Amino acid sequence: MNTRQTISVILLLLGGLLAFMPLSGRYSLHEKPGHLLSEVLEESTGFTVDQVARFVSTGDSTVQLVDLRLSEEFAKFNIPGSVNLPYDEFLEKDLTPYLSQPGKKSILYSNGDTDAGYALVLARGLGYKNCYMMQGGLNSWFETVMNSEFTGEKISAKENALFESRMKARRLFNEVNSMPDSLKQKYIASKRFDPRKLDGGCE
Repeated sequence: MNTRQTISVILLLLGGLLAFMPLSGRYSLHEKPGHLLSEVLEESTGFTVDQVARFVSTGDSTVQLVDLRLSEEFAKFNIPGSVNLPYDEFLEKDLTPYLSQPGKKSILYSNGDTDAGYALVLARGLGYKNCYMMQGGLNSWFETVMNSEFTGEKISAKENALFESRMKARRLFNEVNSMPDSLKQKYIASKRFDPRKLDGGCE
């Protein structure tokens, strides 16, 4: 089975569970599981690792990456600019600060697609419509971005731009994850893209 088929099976199972198991406490589904499932399976609900690498390398301030791994795993390494919301605690916390920041897309990721797929269904079902997932998770990030290399004699302009984006994201990943925790957020903030700088004015 390819990744898309695997996600489909996982989401079908989750959709079935949601149909028979209403959420408790302050959470309730805003959509029927069948509609929710078809919505989540659309291509538009996912970003490729190359798209995420471009967001990271340009310091795109309209994106919030949400790492669903355990806090111990997150502490070892994470994609620069990510916040940690362990999947095991997904429905125990107030999700709004993570998934509903004005003008931001929240992109969920874990090691693979399973936890991110489940979390995406839950988030969309709870009404957080600006949520997406990084396809392939960190496994795909390492394969595509961290282990990317150019082989050959010629490279097109498009291939070169893609390779440069991967290299920038890789350098940032390595730089940030080698820093003490106290410096990581300051470093990320200094790399953020500021659209005001395009207006021709000085700060």
